[in-house]
Amino acid sequence: MAITSEDVGPTISLDGARKVRGNLTQARIRWMVLAMVLGFGLVGARLVQLGMVETDSTIEGQARDAIQASRPPILDRNGLEMAVDIRVPSLYAEPRRIIDVEEAVRKIRTVLPDLNEKWLRDRLTGDKGFVWVQRELSPSIQERIMRLGIPGIDFITESKRFYPGMTEASHILGSTNIDNQGIAGIERHMDVEDLALLQELGLARGNALTPVELSVDMRVQHVMHEQLLDAMKRYQAIAAAGVMVDVHTGEVIALASVPDFNPNDPKTALVKDTFNRITAGIFEPGSIFKTVTLAGALDSGAVRVTDSFDARFGVRFGRFTITDFHGKNRILSLPEVYKFSSNIGTIRVMQAMGKDNFRAFLSTMGFDKRVQFELPEMRLPTVPKDFSEVGAATASFGHGLSVSPLHMVMAYAAFVNGGNYVPPTLYKRDLADAEALYTRVIKPQTSAEIRYLMRLNAIGTGGSGSQMNRLALGYRVGGKTGTAEKVVDGRYSSSKVTNFFGSAFPLDNPRYAMIIMVDEPKAENPQSGTTAGWNAGTVTGRIVQRVAPMLGIAPDFSEVLDTQLTPPALR
Repeated sequence: MAITSEDVGPTISLDGARKVRGNLTQARIRWMVLAMVLGFGLVGARLVQLGMVETDSTIEGQARDAIQASRPPILDRNGLEMAVDIRVPSLYAEPRRIIDVEEAVRKIRTVLPDLNEKWLRDRLTGDKGFVWVQRELSPSIQERIMRLGIPGIDFITESKRFYPGMTEASHILGSTNIDNQGIAGIERHMDVEDLALLQELGLARGNALTPVELSVDMRVQHVMHEQLLDAMKRYQAIAAAGVMVDVHTGEVIALASVPDFNPNDPKTALVKDTFNRITAGIFEPGSIFKTVTLAGALDSGAVRVTDSFDARFGVRFGRFTITDFHGKNRILSLPEVYKFSSNIGTIRVMQAMGKDNFRAFLSTMGFDKRVQFELPEMRLPTVPKDFSEVGAATASFGHGLSVSPLHMVMAYAAFVNGGNYVPPTLYKRDLADAEALYTRVIKPQTSAEIRYLMRLNAIGTGGSGSQMNRLALGYRVGGKTGTAEKVVDGRYSSSKVTNFFGSAFPLDNPRYAMIIMVDEPKAENPQSGTTAGWNAGTVTGRIVQRVAPMLGIAPDFSEVLDTQLTPPALR
């Protein structure tokens, strides 16, 4: 059968169209593959680029791990919490994620109306990663803000320091700033010595931190703080302070200074006169310094406890004559010089020792340098490098030089513990560790004689510590008063004084030394006075009467104990 042209034409056209479509499909597939390869290439390049970029996860330059890091709890010697961390929410923003700044400002201020509108708008504007909006909020505020549903607004949980005792141990603990970093007190010392290392090791939220155990006894601290506040009110004083130490280990059992501040609100520390008078204050110590003079003279062998001194007339230096406040105007035995607080007798004692030897003894006791102690709030004492004759005379009874109460309490501790100076500490320290730090400053016999003199001043007729002893009867306390006139307009003022009482107890087996200061006291009533026995002394007695049982010291009224304190040469 023959094939016509009409039959062949349509078949050739169909095959050509099919071939064109096949070529077009292949071209499209090639372009699609190429597009996919380019797309994946761009994505891969971007991933590599992002992987090489260090993402900023900080909030205003502060790492989140540091923000969330916890501080170790601080405990007193009995395990009572003095400082702990609590978890609080803090509000931050990511400005580059905020869609409507004005809406965000308006909504946030419905919950936090105290935020300045312009400040908040500026914070939320721009392409910053993270900025703080408000730190340390309550959970209820957090919930209300979260309900607003604002994009780019979120919370991070951080640590906030809390001090259960409020003001009671403020000068010991110090405080922390908004970033939970120590800025004062033992908190500052921990940051310098311990916490920086802990945070470097990654001890952040959720990790247990070893508690820091202090030497402080919060029971004693409470009593001391309460009695100092009472002293300010009772004697209308401008300030009061006190410190108690273990005479064998150097551990600080209590330390308080009022007016004080609330460490939960650090800005209260900026209020005038809230500084720590025990370490950051230096004062002319007045007659409590006579204990130092007599200790040095007795230990040098220049005088003996059986010696007598002429106190009938004042000691003259040029145009000036130094006399006694309540002069006996007679020959005084050395114990009487101490008991009657004779300036004249003390000068005679110092002169027997020699002014250069006296000055050297002050260096031995560390009065011309800062006490080595954990608190950063410290001041250098002002003690002349060399003494003139009149300078040595006034220094012998505590004028013309200024030292801190911490200097004085550590000297008293050495005078009653057998003659060993031990550095103070706010951390727990056992006796073996303390003994390794001992520096002998006086002989054991001198220490025994000083204990006798201190106790005599409490129980002897006319002693300035008799009022203190009546309040602390049975606990064998002894000590020395000091009334230092303040310098006003270049002259000593008899109306403005700083009063001290240095003490130790129980003197038959000394365990604790204490310094109490009352600044510019007034007479409690018409029958009382303004010298130290009426205020600093009575505060000492009230404190000992309350804390001695807490410290395991039983009362003992036996006169035999006092007799045993008397040196053999005087029995």
